[in-house]
Amino acid sequence: MMKDQETIAKKLVQADPRTKAELDAFKRKICAEFKIPYPSNIDLLSALNDFDGGKIKSSRQELRNLLRVRPVRSLSGIINVSVLTKPYPCPGSCLYCPQETGFPKSYLSGEPAAERAKRLNFDPVKQVAGRLGMLAEEGHPVDKIEMRIIGGTWSFYKKAYRESFVKKCFFACNNYGSKNPKRIGSLKQEQKINESAKCRIIGLSVETRPDFIDAKEIISLRNLGITKVELGIQSIYNDVLDLNQRGHKVDSTVKATHLLKNAGFKIAYQIMLNLYGSSPQKDLNMVKTLFNDERFQPDTLKIYPCAVLPEAPLYKIYKQGSFKPYSDKKLTEVIKEIKKIIPPYVRIERIIRDIPSPRITEGAKTVSNLRQIIAADMAKENWQCQCIRCREVKGGYDPNEKVFPVRRTYSASGGQEIFLSFENKDQTKIFSLLRLRVSQNPELVIPALKNAALIREIHTYGFQLAVAEKASAVRHNGETRLVAVQHQGLGKKLILEAEKIVKKEFGFKNIAAISGVGARAYWRKSGYALKETYMIKKL
Repeated sequence: MMKDQETIAKKLVQADPRTKAELDAFKRKICAEFKIPYPSNIDLLSALNDFDGGKIKSSRQELRNLLRVRPVRSLSGIINVSVLTKPYPCPGSCLYCPQETGFPKSYLSGEPAAERAKRLNFDPVKQVAGRLGMLAEEGHPVDKIEMRIIGGTWSFYKKAYRESFVKKCFFACNNYGSKNPKRIGSLKQEQKINESAKCRIIGLSVETRPDFIDAKEIISLRNLGITKVELGIQSIYNDVLDLNQRGHKVDSTVKATHLLKNAGFKIAYQIMLNLYGSSPQKDLNMVKTLFNDERFQPDTLKIYPCAVLPEAPLYKIYKQGSFKPYSDKKLTEVIKEIKKIIPPYVRIERIIRDIPSPRITEGAKTVSNLRQIIAADMAKENWQCQCIRCREVKGGYDPNEKVFPVRRTYSASGGQEIFLSFENKDQTKIFSLLRLRVSQNPELVIPALKNAALIREIHTYGFQLAVAEKASAVRHNGETRLVAVQHQGLGKKLILEAEKIVKKEFGFKNIAAISGVGARAYWRKSGYALKETYMIKKL
């Protein structure tokens, strides 16, 4: 807490710094004037909040944007919050998977999310509240949340625990900032409250094994409000899966993908390079197959190179000399080749795990910042990855830059995927996207989806704006005056285009959206109504 906070906040508003350089000059000035240590952005944000009585004044929004700490956290248009489940037995016996006492299998001490969770005894309410508090303190809006539940195999936890865990995540968001939190209600009650809460869960994901996905699990996932499933497929080669004692075949991945897509879920694949029994060429061929074979076609990809850890059974095989991981140089080369072939409708979310390097015996030990290394190589070698993450607009865009509609179509799991987006002329930047699925004969797990096309995702990128905030100028890194992409109607235009395609080209009379609970109000504005956990509209 700074002394003379109110006076400093008043001077800050009067100075109205517009760039990082101007902000630094202001900080130096008040250091000298008030004889205080150099203030952090969090100090100034706190002073500004007190000065404004805790209210977010639109006239100060550009100043708040300049003060925002680690702006990258909300430059994809949402805030990510990861919550870890309690330690619990796993049905698998994978050779590469570590087990440390006190953590869910595959998670280790030293990983940031795991450490936070253990300190809070894996309590979802405390985890969510603590994370939201930290993000808000850093100046990020916390009203649009992508909640990611991690830890072990989600579908293997007992049903009562899963429902309680999700219910508590909703409760924590619903009561964030409240001095008198209400008693926790039922899952449905907390979901209903979240539709109009201050902190809304607009997307909810879990990670599980493909062999646990069936019709019953699909219904369970939807009742919980889950919109995205991360499948730990690891490999698409049965010989590699068998050698690593994965416990399922590639057919499980194909079946799970089919069921999830026909229920509208967004699908992430977690794949492992460098597995026992694989090779650089085999890994590259696997990724080619993922996007050339219509049985797969994930929406997002997480690349977790296999690392040798003393806590995993693979360590013994390594010590015997039967397994030699790729060198870090070879691993980097393989991932660069993968990034060169990724389609523009796919987002590479991660390319390495947050395992502390001292824990790793061999494999991805010296490249914990692999994404940054590859980004520097791309700039040096003059090529660009086409994945969504590499192309998504960050802080904002130049209002003089034109935005164009783009349509891409591909086959997937017995249906047709239509990827609609707004991009710049040379398609190096993506501003907004919509995933539309049309399947003439889906396996009908959800009756409400009969004769309906599916919107599986809609997302507008750029500087995150609060739900009620109007599109305005923003400052990214404090230097450039840009226009915020959010809240300019790009998403609604994509919805209208999807409805037009569904009706005129395919003759469907209904369209459904797999909506996060906290996004239901958004869909209602476009004429959609809730039916069996989906937002549905008659055309």
